[in-house]
This record gives sequence, structure tokens and C-alpha cells, in this order.
Amino acid sequence: MKLTSSQAFAAEPGGSLIETTDLLTVGVVAQRSGFAASALRYYERVGLIESTRTTGGQRRYQRSVLRRLAFVRAARNIGLSLDEVAAALATLPDGRTPTKADWARLSRSWRGRLDEQIAGLMALRDGLDSCIGCGCLSLRRCAISNPADLAAGAGPGAAFLPRTLRRRVDDA
Repeated sequence: MKLTSSQAFAAEPGGSLIETTDLLTVGVVAQRSGFAASALRYYERVGLIESTRTTGGQRRYQRSVLRRLAFVRAARNIGLSLDEVAAALATLPDGRTPTKADWARLSRSWRGRLDEQIAGLMALRDGLDSCIGCGCLSLRRCAISNPADLAAGAGPGAAFLPRTLRRRVDDA
């Protein structure tokens, strides 16, 4: 196949060349992004990504959805909820894919949260080291002992984790 300078091609996982303007199926996007097809459909339903439909009703995605999904994954990995991810993506003009400059601007506002999470994880690590290594076998001195279930008053979740590590994870 001879390529012209105006054509851009990419290799698919199977090795075949496709034009980079070709639309991607749900299966290809799931494979390339690492998200389950059901997650893609959910993300579309909540407005994080968009697709078009074939005349047969099958979803087709622009190739740029892969970068948008990478943004979603990165934001989720630092602890943002899907609502926060959606709010961040909504700041982009015309729902476009985030650029490096967009990521820098958006991620600046998340640095404080990351610093808190890092501090919480360090406290958790240090607490586990002393708990596991102490050998005291005394529930009276153990920092994570919960006699009479007093932690129930702190609400749902792991009450002994640092607060920054106890966010709700109900929006997979």
C-alpha cells in the first residue's frame, strides 16, 4: 500500500493498517484503553465520552477517545470521583480531548489532595510497620483494636484509616 502525505495510518493490535480517521468499535476501544465495554457504555451515559452509531446501532468512537479515557484513568488513579472527572472535562471547549497544557492546568488543583493522600499513606505504612512488628499481642495497646465496636460511631468505612484514604468508592 502506498501512502500519500495527506494520509495517516496506524497499526492495529493485529498488525493491519487502518487510517487514523477510522472510527473504533467498542471492542477495540476496550482493548486499547483497558476499560471494560460496560465501563465505556457507562462513561458514555454519564457524558465522559461520546460515540456515534452505525445504521445498525453499533457504537463507534473517534480515536481521540483513547486519550480522553487515559485522562479518566489518571484522574481516577489519583482519587478523583467520576463527578470530579466530569467537571474537569467540562471545562474543555467543545468536549475536546485534554492536551498537555490542559492536564497541567487541571492537575495543579489536585496537588493538595495528592499531598494529603501521600501523607495518609505514609502514616498508614508506618502504623502497619509498628503493628505488625511489635509482637505485643495486646489488644489494649493496639492502635487498631476496636473493642465494643466503638468505631461504628465514626460512620461507614475503615474508621482507623487516615481521613484522606477513606473516600467513598461507589462510582467505579
